[in-house]
Amino acid sequence: MANDIYSRALDAHRSWKGKIDTRIKCEVNTKDDLSLAYSPGVAQPCLEISKDAKAAYDYTWKGNTIAVVTDGTAVLGLGDIGPEAALPVMEGKALLFKKFGGVDAIPICLNTKDPKEIIQIVKALAPGFGGFNLEDISAPRCVEIERALIEALDIPVFHDDQHGTAIVVIAGLINSLKLIGKNKEDLTVVVSGAGAAGSSIVRMLNAFGVKDILVFNSRGIITASNMENYDFLQKEIALMSNKEHKEITLKEAMVGADVFVGVSVADLVSEEMVASMAEKSIVFALANPNPEIKYDLAKAAGAYIVGTGRSDFPNQVNNVLAFPGLFKGALAVRAKKITEEMKMAAAKGIASLLSEEELNAEYIIPSPFDPRVADAVADAVAKEALKSQ
Repeated sequence: MANDIYSRALDAHRSWKGKIDTRIKCEVNTKDDLSLAYSPGVAQPCLEISKDAKAAYDYTWKGNTIAVVTDGTAVLGLGDIGPEAALPVMEGKALLFKKFGGVDAIPICLNTKDPKEIIQIVKALAPGFGGFNLEDISAPRCVEIERALIEALDIPVFHDDQHGTAIVVIAGLINSLKLIGKNKEDLTVVVSGAGAAGSSIVRMLNAFGVKDILVFNSRGIITASNMENYDFLQKEIALMSNKEHKEITLKEAMVGADVFVGVSVADLVSEEMVASMAEKSIVFALANPNPEIKYDLAKAAGAYIVGTGRSDFPNQVNNVLAFPGLFKGALAVRAKKITEEMKMAAAKGIASLLSEEELNAEYIIPSPFDPRVADAVADAVAKEALKSQ
């Protein structure tokens, strides 16, 4: 089946010749139509915008259009394959923004890996867009780039690979806790993966109120006693986790843990490790396409709730639950930034869609195809954004 989907996708992309295009929103059938849409009539909105740049939101596409920006250095699980090879994914992202959030999105693939140059290019593009979604840029550069742009620009900048996963993980955790009867303050959470997504997950777990977090990278547990060996991102993780400075293995950390979150590599977690976790354990094994432990194996080992990044198993932790509604809400109120509070509001918005009666171990987060998702997220994000404006 896997080989079949790849061959069919290749044929489909060849026939589509791209997944998005532009469309005309006004009639241009007569000289009068042309004079309204272009010369001479177009001069008037130009003059209005020249007096107040914010008027571009009223007279152009700016209010509902973002750019999806990449340098092609961390595309899916394919790695550094270059900007041209990244374009099908960026087109796909633009498609998802439009399909699920009604947000127009334009793919921008940059032929540079220099963070300073990327920052300058995006800053120069800012007048034509209402926001930027950064995509598939390798860590820790992606964090450096995002933070610099957030500081420099007065429109939303969001790196979905970091924060989209974290938002949906928190949404799943909110609903999981309703089923297992545990308090967030009492949880022990083990996180495998200390890159962009892992760091954002740890930050959101802290904001959510989880006190005991243990984080592992490819070399072992992250601890403040080992700071000199870390990049800036892992140093931040060290300050947010492992408060007791434990020097233990992943296998040891899993003993008695309530939650496992994996954003690392396939087949890292054994059935024995899951079996050693606390009662009614939660396993979010999110490595794609192959998770840290397969859904069936984790359930057989005793995990009460299992989520993966895959659509062929229950509880898919899918970023598409977050980013379309997040930008829809931010653009609706012309938010200048995506704040930590807005991300948490998005998570709560996703979680709120499932009633207590609907919740079960195989249904802790809504489907990406649930038509209520984007509006629920957008409403929650817009309300939170208005509080800080």
